[in-house]
Amino acid sequence: MVSARRSFQGSLPIAAMPRLCEVLADTEGLAQYDLDFGRDEYGTAYLSVRVQAPLWLICQRTLEPFVMPVSLDSRLGLIRSERDESALPAGYEPLLIGEDDKLSLLDVIEDELLLELPLIPINPDSELPEEVTRLPEEQELSDERPNNPFAVLRELKKT
Repeated sequence: MVSARRSFQGSLPIAAMPRLCEVLADTEGLAQYDLDFGRDEYGTAYLSVRVQAPLWLICQRTLEPFVMPVSLDSRLGLIRSERDESALPAGYEPLLIGEDDKLSLLDVIEDELLLELPLIPINPDSELPEEVTRLPEEQELSDERPNNPFAVLRELKKT
């Protein structure tokens, strides 16, 4: 594929990616992909991955589902052993290939989408609930300044 500079375009149902489906709120939608194999000017074999997909996540602020549109563009350096990783040019992520030279493109797309997921998904259009943003009643009624532990020192300094 690298020597022939093969390219693949298409779409995959998100439901076809079981590891990704485990962390999603819903498996609807299609992932549009564009994959290009080739060699760069240094002779490094690479796989260029571009994917766009709508992913359903649970907002951890509101606990409501929302769609996070993902658009990724990465270049993976194809390596045969972990020691080859240090030879990859800057901007390349390593992709370890087995001895049989086989590569599951579905797994590559799924891995890249999993890496794009936020650690804590929060809908950018959501707001904090009122009970979180509202001041407690005792603070609303109290206009006094809180006790300052250094007030005693201030008084001693005056004398």
